[in-house]
Amino acid sequence: MTYLVTARKWRPMIFEDIVGQAHVATTLRNAIASHRLSHAYIFSGPRGCGKTTTARILAKAINCLHPVNINPDNECALCKEITEGRSVNVFEIDGASNRGVEEIRNLREAVRYGPARGKYKVYIIDEVHMLTKEAFNALLKTLEEPPSYVVFIFATTEIHKVPLTILSRCQRFDFRRIALEEITARLRFIANEEHITIDDDALMIIAKRGDGSLRDAQSLFDQVVSYCGEDVSAKNILSMLNIVDQEMYFRLSDVIKARDVKAALLLVNDVINCGYDLREFLVGVTEHFRNLLVVLSTGSGRLIETSEVYKKRYMEDAHGLSETDLLRLIKISSETEAALRWSQQPRLKLEIGLMQMAKLDHSVEISQLLQQLDELKKKVVSDAKTESPKIIPPSPQQSTEAPVRGSVKASQPTLRAEQIVSPVMQTLEPFSFKRTSPFVPLRTTVNPEMIKREVPLGTLSQDEAFGKWSELVDEARKQRIAIGTMLSEASLIEVKENRLRIGCPDHFHLDGLNVKRNRQFLLELAEKVYGAQVQLETILASTPSPSDHRRHDMNVSAHTPVPKNDHSDHPVIQALIREFGAKEIE
Repeated sequence: MTYLVTARKWRPMIFEDIVGQAHVATTLRNAIASHRLSHAYIFSGPRGCGKTTTARILAKAINCLHPVNINPDNECALCKEITEGRSVNVFEIDGASNRGVEEIRNLREAVRYGPARGKYKVYIIDEVHMLTKEAFNALLKTLEEPPSYVVFIFATTEIHKVPLTILSRCQRFDFRRIALEEITARLRFIANEEHITIDDDALMIIAKRGDGSLRDAQSLFDQVVSYCGEDVSAKNILSMLNIVDQEMYFRLSDVIKARDVKAALLLVNDVINCGYDLREFLVGVTEHFRNLLVVLSTGSGRLIETSEVYKKRYMEDAHGLSETDLLRLIKISSETEAALRWSQQPRLKLEIGLMQMAKLDHSVEISQLLQQLDELKKKVVSDAKTESPKIIPPSPQQSTEAPVRGSVKASQPTLRAEQIVSPVMQTLEPFSFKRTSPFVPLRTTVNPEMIKREVPLGTLSQDEAFGKWSELVDEARKQRIAIGTMLSEASLIEVKENRLRIGCPDHFHLDGLNVKRNRQFLLELAEKVYGAQVQLETILASTPSPSDHRRHDMNVSAHTPVPKNDHSDHPVIQALIREFGAKEIE
């Protein structure tokens, strides 16, 4: 008996045998059962997914003399003629070689004659998108109003090339890529029927190489059986097709985790010596990292197209890398694969790419970095407060006990006699301080709105202002913690004619309190706390260290700049300078 390839020998003969296109098969069977058969169909989809096979089954089903459950029986004379390709009622036309207007004119003449046997004449035009524009135009009238005994079935892999005038006259069915599991199940069925022993890993390799095409997978299956005989193993398939072993990719993952550049170069050497295609290897590397990313993101291997053995491996190895690291590795792999296309030294490109992967630093999320910076800032501010505490002028009615924040009381600083400032400060100049003041003004920012504000009816006393300052800070922290924090790190310096002069430790606090919405919030809150309209004036002031007080006693200028704390050696600051090119702002 003449040998037939697997794709022809095991071609589906009834609708139930069509693999992966249940939506098409069900629709066609229902149309036949309800006598709603259309005069024109167009089947579109990738190669090897069953378009022509479905067209033949449909042609047999509508002409079969003894249909069984709306399926052809494949035993009557008409079914056998169609199966063997010698039917006078079914015409299979290659659109690539019969694409001219003359061939379509001949078809229009042949349509006039009824079927010799059976009910319908069926015209199956494969690769219909290859017809010329003139041929399509010549087919329009016949396609729209054909005789009742004619059925057109068009098949194409490029539906976008078919004119809309043709599409609007046909019922369109979109065939999808066949899933990996469906191809594997069909190949296993064929292997059992042919008495061929093949393991699951080998079936998975063949199905993946088919890339959604059952015909391609069946052709590869024939090739593998010819090489291995009746006992097929995955190892023999890898050797025959020169496919990169999956263990190579897991080896690369271990190299990246260990950050071993030498091992990466040795891996490239092994890839070259095994004769693997470098671009195919990099495509596999990208897919490998994608599988790790999917497992890490979803927590399962359901979305990975591989055998169960390797799914477990991915579940075990996925936790050694973060999602951000895997995204960066995929980017490097894709860029290296694109660079190999035009490179005169592909090995060098591959070595550089794998070295970059091996030397890749672990990613740090911006949120973590900002949290570290915030902790560092709080530590610096806390150290500054410990070294030189802020001094608020006391009042006779104000308690000298330290303010309570939360459940812990701050310790009351011990002051020398010359450090105590009188609570009455009306004699101070508007924008300057006496030498005996512990604050050194650096810059004054006055909001024009507060100058023209209406003078309140009641006058706010200094005792009342200093006494309720802590209450104002606490209310601000409750309502807007950011503003309240900045206000707590500032200090009330002077109260004059319902104007609160607030000293800020740095430019950050000064600019933050001067924002229009923040200032409006503070004005409304102060009016609520104090029971009177007030004005706000924010200035930049620094708190000197004890040595600065000694310089004041020695008649040194009050505008002597305060030395800054140097935190440039901190690892977070060094990381910002190295990774982002950060610079210190004066």
